[in-house]
Amino acid sequence: MPQKTLMIQGTTSDAGKSVLVTGLCRVLKRRGINVAPFKPQNMALNSAVTDDGGEIGRAQAVQARACHLSPHTDFNPVLLKPNSDTGAQVIIHGKALSNMDACHYHDYKTTAMQAVLTSHRRLSEQYQAIIVEGAGSPAEINLRDRDIANMGFAEAVDCPVIIIADIDRGGVFAHLVGTLQLLSSDEQQRVIGFVINRFRGDYALLKPGIDWLEQYTGKPVLGTLPYLQGFHLQAEDAIEHSQAYQRNNAAVLRVCVPVLSRISNHTDFDLLRLHPQVDLQFIGPNQHIPNCDLIILPGTKSVRRDLQWLKDHNWDTSIFRHLRYGGKVLGICGGFQMLGRTIDDPQGIESDAGCSQALALLDFHTVLAPDKQLRQVTGTLTSHNAKISGYEIHAGTSSGKALQRPFAAINDKNDGVISEDGQIIGTYVHGLFDEPEAQQALLSWAGLQQVQTLDYDVIQEQQIDRLANSIEQHLDIDKVFSHFTFAGV
Repeated sequence: MPQKTLMIQGTTSDAGKSVLVTGLCRVLKRRGINVAPFKPQNMALNSAVTDDGGEIGRAQAVQARACHLSPHTDFNPVLLKPNSDTGAQVIIHGKALSNMDACHYHDYKTTAMQAVLTSHRRLSEQYQAIIVEGAGSPAEINLRDRDIANMGFAEAVDCPVIIIADIDRGGVFAHLVGTLQLLSSDEQQRVIGFVINRFRGDYALLKPGIDWLEQYTGKPVLGTLPYLQGFHLQAEDAIEHSQAYQRNNAAVLRVCVPVLSRISNHTDFDLLRLHPQVDLQFIGPNQHIPNCDLIILPGTKSVRRDLQWLKDHNWDTSIFRHLRYGGKVLGICGGFQMLGRTIDDPQGIESDAGCSQALALLDFHTVLAPDKQLRQVTGTLTSHNAKISGYEIHAGTSSGKALQRPFAAINDKNDGVISEDGQIIGTYVHGLFDEPEAQQALLSWAGLQQVQTLDYDVIQEQQIDRLANSIEQHLDIDKVFSHFTFAGV
């Protein structure tokens, strides 16, 4: 049977699995290969809405873009969205199944594996190649039983594996050798080689270590990928703080985003982080919100708990003071719900059943309900007649007098609120700033003069191509692709 599947596993989280899969997908697509991305199980609060009305990890949507495909639920059949330290919402084939604690989900993995294999089989029938992303590390001994995310999947579909490690973290040889040694003998044989990621320095000084590694393990180093300065790719989950961006200090809009405990879809702010006229700061626990022009309350997987988190850190006081001094506030999704009077969760959808007093900045109420609303949206801003596009992922509905002043008209319905004084905006739409027209209108509303607009679609394409160019230059592509047959479909 032709081998269509190659899996990328990592020594740690954030080793570069998502990035390598994205780049390999674009390299294959350039060569005329019909390729699809795949991640059996993802745990992330950054998600995307698919054309078939489901929800998958944001990284798989980016990888689909690298393949010139629309996101599909088969690309990520199992998505876990943490709503506490020990529990998560379990999403199968794009639809929320239930909330499970870690022990319950462990027992459920056997069933989840069937969903994984069903999606993989469907993709195998449609595509010439499938590039698979693992999760975390295959050497996490406590997670090996009933594994569906790493070697458990690779064994089930009998595919080769590449292991990637991030040298920028330090200890790259220990990471690679230790990971390999903690695998079973069959799993070790499945590993076709290593990739070292994010190298900066003199390669001549690294070469003796690579020679030793290859001799000690019997596995080739398939390439050493350089550290790409200023590289941007939408994050799978964690907020990236390491990259610095150039600002035009003469015309900077200061934006602050409180980092809630279950912040979700913080990719909403990627465009702002790249924008040369915007100074965006993520405000962490026990930090004060400094003087700024705009405070954005982000989405969250657990809105009532994070409303309390916000109050516990006195960010509500900072928001009230910010508004008194004429600042602007934008609430997105869960952040929008926090702007109203109450948030009621009578069925315990996100946490314990109950009703929370919100910030009462706008006159409306929200009731959470089990049916999650998932849709891609287009429309216009009511105040500027500017084009808007994005997506909705939320539980519950909002109602009240404030909604008589809608923020936007999307998909033939009204969305959100703009306050009477124009200081506060709330919306359920994610991806607000990605559309240049909406970006222009919102940054002007926030106080920026002579807005320079960026086309985020163009930026993403440029970055994916930059990544693919680097992979083609620094990876032994022929050796990697020798494990495929690229049979017709």
